[in-house]
Amino acid sequence: MILINLLPHREARRQQRKQAFFAGIGISALAGAAIVLVWYTAINTQISTQEERNHFLTSEIKRLDAQIADVATLKAEIEALKARQKAVEDLQADRNMPVYLLNELVKQTPEGVYLTSVRQNGQQVGITGVAQTNERISEFLRNAASNSPWLEKPQLVEIRAQTLQVAGSKDQRRMFSFSMGVTLKRPPAPGSAASGVAGAASGAAPAAATAPAASTAKR
Repeated sequence: MILINLLPHREARRQQRKQAFFAGIGISALAGAAIVLVWYTAINTQISTQEERNHFLTSEIKRLDAQIADVATLKAEIEALKARQKAVEDLQADRNMPVYLLNELVKQTPEGVYLTSVRQNGQQVGITGVAQTNERISEFLRNAASNSPWLEKPQLVEIRAQTLQVAGSKDQRRMFSFSMGVTLKRPPAPGSAASGVAGAASGAAPAAATAPAASTAKR
C-alpha cells in the first residue's frame, strides 16, 4: 500500500529553517553580549588597576618632591656654611698678609732702590719709589717675580728720570722714579697645609723604613 503525504512539507521545512535561523541569531547575540561583558569587565579592571598605579605614583612623586626640596635646602645651607667658613679663613689669612708683604719688600728690594709709598688693596699692591739706575728697578722686578714666595705678577706701570737734591748738600743726583704693581699671594688654608704636612710625613715614613734595609744590604 502506497502512502502519499499531502501535507505542505515545503512550508514546514521553511518554518523549521526560519526557527533555526532565529535561534542561531539569538545564540550569536547572547555570545556577543557575553563577550562584550567580559571585555568590558576586563577593561574596567585594567583601568582600575592603572588608576591605582597612577595614584601610587602621584603620591610617591609628591613625597620625592618634598625630599628633593629638603635636599635643596640642605645644599643651600651647606653652601652658606662653606661661604662663611671661607670668609673666616680669608679673614684669618688676610690678617697676616701686611706682615708678609713688608717682610718680602725688605727681602726683595735691592740696594739703590728706595720705596716711598706702598698701598695694598686686597691682594693688589701698588708700590712707588726711586732707584739709582734702571737696572736696580729691573732687579727688583725679577726678585718679585722669581725669588719671593709671597709676591707674584709684578708689572711696571711707569718709570721716569728726574733730578733730586741730595740731603745735606747742594749736589743734585739723577734718579729714576717708578711705580709698579704686584700681587700678594694668599697663604694656604689651614686644612690644605695640614694635609700637605701629612702627605709629606707619609712620604717620609716609607723612605725612613727603607733606609735601614739599604744599609743592611750594603753591610
